[in-house]
Amino acid sequence: MLKTLIFCLSVASLVGCDPNSQPKFGDSGLPKNCRAYVQVAVDSYRSKRYTADEVMDGLERNCGAQGHSWN
Repeated sequence: MLKTLIFCLSVASLVGCDPNSQPKFGDSGLPKNCRAYVQVAVDSYRSKRYTADEVMDGLERNCGAQGHSWN
C-alpha cells in the first residue's frame, strides 16, 4: 500500500502546478504537504520509530482522500 501511495504521488507530481511537487516544511520542521509527510513517514518506519500500522494511519489521516496536507 505504501508503494502504491508513493507511486500515485509520483505520478501526480508530473502534472503541472502540483502543490506536492516539492516537499515543504513549516518553521517548526514539520511537513506541510504530502510529499514531505510521506518521506517523514517512510523514514520513521525504517528507523523503527513507528509501526507499519501507525504509518498507514498517519498517511491516511494526512494524505488520504480527506487528508489536510494536500494543499
